[in-house]
Amino acid sequence: MRNTTKTLAIALTAGALTLGLTACGADSGSDKNGALVVAASPVPHAEILNYIKDNLAEKAGLKLEVKEFTDYNTPNTATEDGSVDANYFQNQPFLDDFNKKKGTHIVPVVTVHLEPLGLYSHSVKKADDLKSGGTVAIPNDTVNEARALKLLDANGIIKLKSGVGNEATPKDIADNPKGLKFKELEAAQLPRSLDDVDAAVINGNYAIEADLKPAKDALVLESPKDNPYGNFLAVKKGNEDDPRVKKLAKLLTSPEVKKFIKDKYDGSVIASF
Repeated sequence: MRNTTKTLAIALTAGALTLGLTACGADSGSDKNGALVVAASPVPHAEILNYIKDNLAEKAGLKLEVKEFTDYNTPNTATEDGSVDANYFQNQPFLDDFNKKKGTHIVPVVTVHLEPLGLYSHSVKKADDLKSGGTVAIPNDTVNEARALKLLDANGIIKLKSGVGNEATPKDIADNPKGLKFKELEAAQLPRSLDDVDAAVINGNYAIEADLKPAKDALVLESPKDNPYGNFLAVKKGNEDDPRVKKLAKLLTSPEVKKFIKDKYDGSVIASF
């Protein structure tokens, strides 16, 4: 009798364990049928995603939820820990730097658009009119700071040392004819700094949020030709084949989205497909 009871207990335990594993498997499968949650910067990323959500997703059989973030760190950490399924806000040099420093495993899925980085000012109309000893605000994160300095170098405002890459800082300036000073600020704060500095190099998304029109208002603007800073949809490594991710990737590079970008942003955001 004791052996029979023991055998029954083992059988019940095994059955419960099997049921539990089956239930976990069911939950995992149902997740793939739920809404795809995507972290995005408000402009233009969330606007593009919401256009898809409102106009294209249902026909494609995609449930889409858009979560907006105003910083450049949380979307990747949220994607890494599974709080969201994907993100759409960044470029390859930024992602490479983030993965290296934070130990995350985020990978790109499809490149969608470019937001040209620009130099803006409330006090001068041309870059040549920047005063000697003036202050220029630039992003303080590694990649965007280097990107800002490269923009100034490409337009003859400064000259960087030969061979500097995506970690360039003001210390890598070889020639500074106007003796400009550089104020390093969080990227989101740069539009608000324009009343306090002579000029600021501002990321396209933050410029648009501040009602600046990069194609018209920038003193100098990045060229889209051979530009490595295209923004893409990204996921945690291993989730690239999620059917929902594939559907969104296809919609993000559709003719409808290309037209939406062209019509809404008038050259301030440029489709990369």
